[in-house]
This record gives sequence, structure tokens and C-alpha cells, in this order.
Amino acid sequence: MSEIKFKPETMAQVEAIIKRYPEGRQKSALLPILHLAQEEFDNWLDVPVMDYVASILSIEPIEVYEVASFYTMYNLKPVGKYVLEFCKTGPCCLVGAEKIQDYIQAKLGIKVGETTADGMFTLKTVECMAACGYGPMMQVGDHYYERLTEEKVDRIFDYFRNTDPSKVYKTDPLTVAGLN
Repeated sequence: MSEIKFKPETMAQVEAIIKRYPEGRQKSALLPILHLAQEEFDNWLDVPVMDYVASILSIEPIEVYEVASFYTMYNLKPVGKYVLEFCKTGPCCLVGAEKIQDYIQAKLGIKVGETTADGMFTLKTVECMAACGYGPMMQVGDHYYERLTEEKVDRIFDYFRNTDPSKVYKTDPLTVAGLN
């Protein structure tokens, strides 16, 4: 990894976030700054990146590690282009989430926490995503994919594989695929 340093425009965002909080309370800026760091440094938070964030906030590195390891929204190892966050809580399981998760694992040839050999997909399980009435569901980027079936999963993956990644997050694959 090259030198760990935010781009000037990102550093300006970091400084603006820190200014939201009173003097001595800069740790309060940790969550949004971790989001910026993850976005800027290959969608994951390596230890040197977390150390860099700690130095900016004048806090101990362990304080950053504790937060980053607690929240599933932060990636602590390299991930694929598409991170499939799959709800694993009771309400989704009652409507078939485990069956769909098993289907996804078989289809992609990976288990939870792994990334496909082509670097395209990483499968993660997460706690409730507040879509209990629409399960089984998963989140990819800013999009929720609800009431999943094997057919929907196949069409979503086909869309991801055949679309420029920079466009995927600007559109909803279910709408494009005619599934919404």
C-alpha cells in the first residue's frame, strides 16, 4: 500500500466533520471519517489506515479498532466489488432467508465472509436491517433487495456481472431487471 494520506478534497471533508464537534470531542467524528477512509482506501480498513484515522483524531488506535470491528458496515479485510450484506435475523429466517443464503453460497461457490475468486462478490451476514416485512433480503451498496427468490438472485447477479460497476450503484438492478 502506498503512503496513507487522504486526498486534499477528502481531508477537507474530514476537517469539516471534525469541526461539527466541540474541542476535545473529536472522537465523535470517528464513524463518518471511517466511512470516508473505507471509501478512499479500497473499500476496507487496514490497520495502517485505522492508525492514520486515530492520528488525525488524536485518539488511541485501539479506540478506532474497537469501533471498526463492532460495526458490520466496516470491512476489515479486502472485499469484492459487490458486498452482499444478508440479513440473518429471525424474521428474515422465518420467510426463507437461510434457504436463499444457502442458494447464494452454492451459486457463488463461497461461504459467509468469503470473496469469489474473480473478486466480484463478498458475502456477509449482518444483523437486522429494518426490513422485517420484506424478507428475505440483502443490501448491496445503498440498495435493498427484498422478498428474494432464487430467480431474483440470479437476475441481480446477472445484472451485476454485465453492468459497469460505476453505474450499478446509481441504478436499482431490480428496477432495471423489471423485478420491482
